Amino acid sequence: MAIQAEGLYKHYGQARAIDGVDLAVPAGTVLGLLGPNGAGKTTTVRMLSTLLEPDGGYARVAGFDVVRQAAEVRRRIGLAGQYAAVDDVLTGRENLVLIGTLVHLGRRAARDRAAHLLDLLDLAGAADRPARTYSGGMRRRLDLAACLVATPSVLFLDEPTTGLDPVSRMALWSVVRELVSDGVTVLLTTQYLEEADFLADRIAVIESGRVIAEGTSDELKRKVGEERLEVSVARVEGIAGAVAALGRAATGEPTVDTGRRTVSVALDGGMESIASVAKELHHEGVDVADFALRRPTLDDVFVTLTGKST
Repeated sequence: MAIQAEGLYKHYGQARAIDGVDLAVPAGTVLGLLGPNGAGKTTTVRMLSTLLEPDGGYARVAGFDVVRQAAEVRRRIGLAGQYAAVDDVLTGRENLVLIGTLVHLGRRAARDRAAHLLDLLDLAGAADRPARTYSGGMRRRLDLAACLVATPSVLFLDEPTTGLDPVSRMALWSVVRELVSDGVTVLLTTQYLEEADFLADRIAVIESGRVIAEGTSDELKRKVGEERLEVSVARVEGIAGAVAALGRAATGEPTVDTGRRTVSVALDGGMESIASVAKELHHEGVDVADFALRRPTLDDVFVTLTGKST
């Protein structure tokens, strides 16, 4: 395990910010940590990255204890916080070379590493401009590049794409995916559920300082509800026929939304059930406007588990 935590807790007076968090992240994978504001995501990241000492429990990152071997942990991790930590006066290249020098890469190696990362994160064209002239997306990419200068084996990303436009967000996702394919382990906290859906191999939902659910995206969605086939009819008069057709072709009880002119039913037979429904709708002579398979989303999972909307 690249990251392993057992019974981690942190309290401030009588309030427990973290109340017994358990995590296990295999090397070369992405764990998405989801939860409402104040649930304890950032506190967990800060403890695992040695910025905050836990009051109890145990954690190892990259094989080292985060309390007793904090210096060894720091040598092997990268951390991108919620705000880009770059020097606005320096150019993008100078920011990276400075960090390379601080981690004792040597001048030549620091320059080579900076050039490689600027290419990787599509910043080569702006490498010699002051960072203050960068857009929000460019600053976030430069911040990520700074985390990668020392070639970390474990990367902590605390809401790395907050405030970015969709194009910049997807560009950052692509970079993270490339890093993981090269063997980097990532712990990602995010408010964007589609981000966790796209990037995370497994997802842990944290609420009030505790992990309340964990699994793959599909496993969590299945806990919330089944796949449903939703049929929209062109005219209200077609609803009765659609109900009859879905009732014969599926085992569940059809649900009707007259206002939207839709009839839906839970499916348990996969493609055979879908083909059967289509055949029955044709037999009933139903004029179908839309025919779609709906699955629960991570939004549904989040709301069901935490009682809060994203």
